[in-house]
Amino acid sequence: MKIKKAVITAAARGERLYPVADTIQKAMLPIIDVDGLHKPVIQIIAEEAFSSGIEELCVICAPGDGERYISAFASLRDNLVKSFKGVDWAKEEAEKIDQLLSRIEFAEQEEPLGYGHAVYCAREFVNNEPFLLLLGDYLYVSNLLQKRCAAQLVELASQENCSVSAVNPTIEHQIGRYGTLTGKQMAGKAGVYQIDNIIEKPSLSVAELELQTPGLRVGYYLCFFGMHVFTPIIFDILEKHVARDGSNILLTPALQELAETDKFLAQEVKGNRYDLSKKLGWLQAQIALGLAGQAHDETLTSMVDLLAEANSRKSS
Repeated sequence: MKIKKAVITAAARGERLYPVADTIQKAMLPIIDVDGLHKPVIQIIAEEAFSSGIEELCVICAPGDGERYISAFASLRDNLVKSFKGVDWAKEEAEKIDQLLSRIEFAEQEEPLGYGHAVYCAREFVNNEPFLLLLGDYLYVSNLLQKRCAAQLVELASQENCSVSAVNPTIEHQIGRYGTLTGKQMAGKAGVYQIDNIIEKPSLSVAELELQTPGLRVGYYLCFFGMHVFTPIIFDILEKHVARDGSNILLTPALQELAETDKFLAQEVKGNRYDLSKKLGWLQAQIALGLAGQAHDETLTSMVDLLAEANSRKSS
């Protein structure tokens, strides 16, 4: 199974990032990537996909946002070329933006009908092929030097010829933020599970009863990582949910049905995810990217200086 297409869901308006997200799409907000350069978030996510073998990309966006993305990237490319003539890094970044624009398309989610519906909007683009699904407000940092988080997932899905969701062992007091699952570990494959049961943002009492996974540390559960590879069967399942549920189509019930009807694995990805939409999520993501990349020393020095300043104020 070769996975050539990826979908990024980015239709939400970003209420938790108000007021900045009221004037610019939240996925266009800049952050310093591991290569030390400022980039829009959605470009970093796209490069995660491209570096994992993806050839075509579709962004699910709000009405009118597709043209805004194209205009913003074209303006960014032109400014790089005009303002930094003869500068190697600017030329390379401009070329990356040209490559992105040549491989990206947009599908509009006309109404905010839920995450499952946003994924369903990609059906025409996917065109009965397997695809990588990424969230527009998650950034990822791999623990492996030569393999991105998405590449780890794509590799397993290709080997097993089935849908695979990335998961991360998550401490119990955080599971109310994520879809949480349990399953049986596959023989001979450490950190790979055949999914049995999925619950969206469970309470701890429910998780203790229904979502314990043998082999995990006490107090930890398998939570979604914000990254999936799906076979086209997911659209057949979502189609039924769209027809039945109307105004709020969630992805999790469709994934539970997928687990009950088809081979569906979970993989512990070696890396971390950072949710930009949660409180201080942007700060956490920036620090993580800084420490993981070329800005490591500068990031570390800045953190030490800030902590020293804070300690000084507390002592005075």
